[in-house]
Amino acid sequence: MTPRAFRRIAVIAFGSLALSHCAQNPVSGDKDFVLMSEQQEIQLGAQAHQDVLKEYATLDNPVLQAYVNEVGQRLAQQSHRPHLQWHFTVVDSPDVNAFALPGGYVYITRGIMAYLNSEAELAGVVGHEIGHVTARHGVRQQSASTAAGLGAVLGSILVPELDNQAGATLLQTLAQAWTAGYGREHELESDRLGAEYLAKTGYNPQAMIDVIGVLKNQELFAAEQARRDGRPLRTYHGTFDTHPGNDARLRQVVGAANQYTVANPRDGRSDYLQKMVGVYFGDSPEQGLIRNNMLLHEKLGLVLQFPPGWRVQNRPDRVVATSPQGDALVELQQGPKNDKPLDTLQKGLKLDAGARYDSGKLSGYPAAFAAGAQQGKPVVVAAVVFNGTQYLIAGMARDKPTYDRERSTLRAAINSFRAITAAEKMATRPYVLKLVTAQPGMTMANLARQSPLGAGAESQLRLMNALYPSGEPSPGQRLKIVQ
Repeated sequence: MTPRAFRRIAVIAFGSLALSHCAQNPVSGDKDFVLMSEQQEIQLGAQAHQDVLKEYATLDNPVLQAYVNEVGQRLAQQSHRPHLQWHFTVVDSPDVNAFALPGGYVYITRGIMAYLNSEAELAGVVGHEIGHVTARHGVRQQSASTAAGLGAVLGSILVPELDNQAGATLLQTLAQAWTAGYGREHELESDRLGAEYLAKTGYNPQAMIDVIGVLKNQELFAAEQARRDGRPLRTYHGTFDTHPGNDARLRQVVGAANQYTVANPRDGRSDYLQKMVGVYFGDSPEQGLIRNNMLLHEKLGLVLQFPPGWRVQNRPDRVVATSPQGDALVELQQGPKNDKPLDTLQKGLKLDAGARYDSGKLSGYPAAFAAGAQQGKPVVVAAVVFNGTQYLIAGMARDKPTYDRERSTLRAAINSFRAITAAEKMATRPYVLKLVTAQPGMTMANLARQSPLGAGAESQLRLMNALYPSGEPSPGQRLKIVQ
């Protein structure tokens, strides 16, 4: 989530600081020191929801949306706050994540859903997020650590969107808390509450451990990739040092739900898998597709080739590629909808004294260029007018020796901007999930050889089908694949 989405949220939160009081916790019944009343909490969530939807598009899949909402509403009615107006939304993001806003707003990405294999596991994720809301973790959170990454080292190349450091700090706290978790105690409390809601709704509460196991396996795989690529790790559930099945505290809190008798618990594997057919895997056409480090954006009509071997992140508001050493980056984002690129760079960029500006063409389109430094870090930027909108393409290095090493690479990436061709539009299609039935002798290695996922395809497919790290399918088993 980008900080911009939390700017208006911060205004509301700041306004609530003067209204601190003690309120009864809906779960424990104890008095909590919180910063807002329930009505303020609901108002905060409603306004934040609108900002979330500006950053994360709602997945255009009415059947899947209705399915997730139905599961969520049944769970919410068994929660400690059934009177809230609950909202459950599948967002069009490949990230493995789920999060909740105060007041009853729960979000789950299609990215995390690709790794689940039953309705019970879906209910485990949703029930956990409901637990955060019912226990008022969002309004009880007092501090959260800021995720470390290249952005913290190099900063944003282009115009900072926040002009108040105190505001930025609060925004980071809110974003980190609401989208990345709350610390072990709150996470365990949400696991306990989620397991209770599962049992009361007719699911086996042990599904909570199963789903966290799925996510832990995904985390282990992501850690392997991160170590290989030399980059920081981003995870959804990072609260267990060991595998969840070996975590005594987790088994204890989930086991507390066994007091609720569940006769013939619902698993819903077949229904869940069928609902996932045709769902995008990885990038969606709305965000543009990354193929061999090339961004092909049919909707916007553009192409940009990022440096080979660099890690590309297709974020909601920009696309960023970082060097293998983590000391240089290239980023692309939309700029103003006008034809004054030089004005955009001269007025918008915060470059050190001595920066150079020029006008010209980029792939035949009106453009402006800037070269200089931002807080001592070498920067090159282009603003190109394309189909009535400016696109800002920037390269930055951590220091001059790095820039000297990467100068030609950064400029080649900027100069690669062009219009997408008709052939590229026809050839580039998103990856989607399909189902196959395992035949005798079928192995995950065989499926991986037919997969477009490339290196790591076998591990990815195992993860998606609860066979990680070395399981093989049984004849007749339904499997998710990517085509």
